[in-house]
Amino acid sequence: MRLDMDQKNRIYIAGHRGLVGSALLQKLQADGYSHLITRTRSELDLTDGSKVDRFFKMERPEYVFLAAARVGGIEANRSFPAEFILENMMIQSSVIRASHSHGVQRLIFFGSNCAYPKNCPQPMKEEYILSGRLEPTSLPYAVAKIAGMKMCEAYNRQYGTLFVSVIPATLYGPRDNFDPQTSHVLSALIHKFHEAVSGGEEQVVVWGSGKPRREFLYVGDLVDACFVLMKLDSKILRSAIEQSNFVINVGPGTDIRMMDLANLIRKSMDCSAELTLDPSKPDGTPRRLLDSRSIRALGWMPRVSLEEGIRKTYDWYKKTEIKIKDPVR
Repeated sequence: MRLDMDQKNRIYIAGHRGLVGSALLQKLQADGYSHLITRTRSELDLTDGSKVDRFFKMERPEYVFLAAARVGGIEANRSFPAEFILENMMIQSSVIRASHSHGVQRLIFFGSNCAYPKNCPQPMKEEYILSGRLEPTSLPYAVAKIAGMKMCEAYNRQYGTLFVSVIPATLYGPRDNFDPQTSHVLSALIHKFHEAVSGGEEQVVVWGSGKPRREFLYVGDLVDACFVLMKLDSKILRSAIEQSNFVINVGPGTDIRMMDLANLIRKSMDCSAELTLDPSKPDGTPRRLLDSRSIRALGWMPRVSLEEGIRKTYDWYKKTEIKIKDPVR
């Protein structure tokens, strides 16, 4: 079986400073990939289609990881809905169009599990996208991500490209955004518990009822899945994505109640603070558990347990001086 993407290929990582992009870059460098292309936001405005087109014409990437996006949790989505839909639509449209125009062999676009309906049957199969109403608290971001996934599908159908949309479970890991106001729940809780430990606080507030269930994926396991998809024989990959609605779910297959997650983090950080619920804050979707049989059939399995992933993430958090990151990747 012929493998795609090797050390000689020119590979562009869009969003190389974010959670996913930085993990991808680190893995590619460790594995000896030497023709890696990156640009900071100040060096290349991905919302500007003409600049992106000139960049692709000059650099000629053969493989693209589209990890650049404006991301955040419930509060960030509620506070900046216009930015979430506009910036993400512009970024993905510019990069996907340029990838086709300049002959990119394969692209991975990172979707989001919030693209599934609020009351979606569990576990969520790829075919359930657009089968019901979305969760209102993340609707602008979800609509943008659905548009990006459908754009990849349209190019695949019309032009025969291999643009793969990946929907990961809720991600976490080193270099995440830890700001409680703009981050996702796991990293926000790590920040809160750290502040409680260092400041001797007696309470840590958990948003909502504590009842919603979420599935969490360590970023390193997502990177491994991306390598499977980028290196897989083209015929096998094309058949796989056609069978899975042109989308590939990536998740460990187990979820956890928010209150149980908070207790797990508290225990792993040796924090004695009491947990307090704030029911005035929204819960979001009741449950998000992905059906990840498609990626498992291609040879991927998660390697990092939630307990181990929390320890790895907190170890990085303690070592770095940059505790709060910009939510724009």
